[in-house]
Amino acid sequence: MIEAHHLNALRKVYTRLEHTNILWAVTGSLNMAMQGMQIEVHDIDIQTDQAGAYQMESLFPEYVVTPVCYLASERMRSHLGKLLIDNVEVEIIGGLQKLLPDGTWEAKVDVAAHTCLVELDGMQVPGLTLAYEHQAYMTMGRQEKANLLRQWLEKEE
Repeated sequence: MIEAHHLNALRKVYTRLEHTNILWAVTGSLNMAMQGMQIEVHDIDIQTDQAGAYQMESLFPEYVVTPVCYLASERMRSHLGKLLIDNVEVEIIGGLQKLLPDGTWEAKVDVAAHTCLVELDGMQVPGLTLAYEHQAYMTMGRQEKANLLRQWLEKEE
């Protein structure tokens, strides 16, 4: 179940983005909960392309905590920023790339290719498919979340 404060923050994001040309999708635990999984939601993660990350930031100036900028870690790189909407952290992730097992970087995530619409409280929210989320968590080496997704997907077949 998605708590009211997360739903309210998501509604603010949705309302500002729904009539833009910004390509975006909810990812992470909120996405899993939106699609029926029983999982605790801590924040809102939004995946977009590089340009979309900066456009999103410009639409939410009063909520910016960390401006969008390019960040790279050992396993991932993206244009990352943080908003705080009604005490809910909203992470903007643009142009995400994950390090592959062979040591090369994957192509930037094509958000549109992995998006499905999820009906939630009167909204048609774009979310990443759970099959894609499973693969992404595997690539990132986040085995616990990958296993939860695999179990859910097997149950749904």
